[in-house]
Amino acid sequence: MTEHGHSQQEIAARINAPPGRGVLRDVVYGGIDGSVTTFAIVAGVAGAGLSPFIIVALGLANVLADGFSMAAGNYSGTKAELDNIRRIRAIEERHIHLYPDGERDEVREILSQKGLSGRVLDEATDAITANHDNWINLMIEGEYGLGSVDPHPMKAAMATFLAFLVAGMIPLLPFLAGVERAFALSAWMTMGVFFAIGALKSRWSLAPWWRSGGETLLIGGAAASIAYLVGSLFHP
Repeated sequence: MTEHGHSQQEIAARINAPPGRGVLRDVVYGGIDGSVTTFAIVAGVAGAGLSPFIIVALGLANVLADGFSMAAGNYSGTKAELDNIRRIRAIEERHIHLYPDGERDEVREILSQKGLSGRVLDEATDAITANHDNWINLMIEGEYGLGSVDPHPMKAAMATFLAFLVAGMIPLLPFLAGVERAFALSAWMTMGVFFAIGALKSRWSLAPWWRSGGETLLIGGAAASIAYLVGSLFHP
């Protein structure tokens, strides 16, 4: 886990520019889905005994179409989340204008639940409500449980699409190169991608890298196995 400094300058820079949730979820989501869905197509078509040309054609179609679809879906979902935050912010602005005493009491309750009391609680309430933006940000976090850093729909969409594109191309590389035993090589490379994504994910968690990698490998391998078995049912 990455540590951070605690000098006054480092603290001020970090607190004044919080990173928000970042794109880790979007990259992991896109990478795993890109690998799983593309290899599922490869495994299904190979199980049915069809030609490598069909595998490449369907695989490329999946990488581009499904990758764009996922990116668009993530963009829409993240934008809906952003729109909801803006809606709540507008509600709080209206309530502060119409019911300032009630909103002030809500601030006091939020701060009291954080451990403040007595004179300190009174002074903290006065300080927060004296600044309009700080007042609303505290209400968004304390009353609705939402972060004060707004999500970025386009950044989330691009991270998802690029991760899907990179990871989704891996199962197709042996077929594009025309190597022998392309399916076996594709399977090993895809399993490696599953494990690598899981191991990389462990940098942002408390799980050891081998456990996180193994978990992702099992999930992706199960999806690929199901696709291959279904495809083999149609083998002539």
